[in-house]
Amino acid sequence: MDATDLLTDSEPVLRDWLMKRNCSVSPRQFVCFYMSLAAFSLLIALVLVLRGAWLVLPFTGIDLLAVGVAFAIYARHAVDYERIRLFPNRLVVEQVSAERVTQFEFNPRWVRIEPGATPRDRIKLVSRGETITIGLHLAQYRRAQFAAELRMWLRRC
Repeated sequence: MDATDLLTDSEPVLRDWLMKRNCSVSPRQFVCFYMSLAAFSLLIALVLVLRGAWLVLPFTGIDLLAVGVAFAIYARHAVDYERIRLFPNRLVVEQVSAERVTQFEFNPRWVRIEPGATPRDRIKLVSRGETITIGLHLAQYRRAQFAAELRMWLRRC
């Protein structure tokens, strides 16, 4: 347990928002799917090699490598999230992208919320010259609603 954990445990959380990707497949299911795909592709390639079409095997390997790389890139970002916690005297924004954690802390009384000009635009938090964007994992139709909700909670501080 580090100093930030001690601070968060002693200070009450007024509101906690967690926004994450909508992943319908677990990592274990993902690996099982890829293994079954690889086994099936190799089985077909081996049958064709036995019939004399030996060039199928290298192309099957290239295909499985390309699909494996695409799956690895997808899996790397499958657990990305944004967590916004509002305490009585601070607003903490934690963003995780590809296992890289970035944390920002603001005084809630100084934060200005700028919703995007269009629903596709992310929400901007501006405080004392620092600007961060949030709402990457929110559906487009929920961004304006979330900005209004966050603005209301910030007014309570």
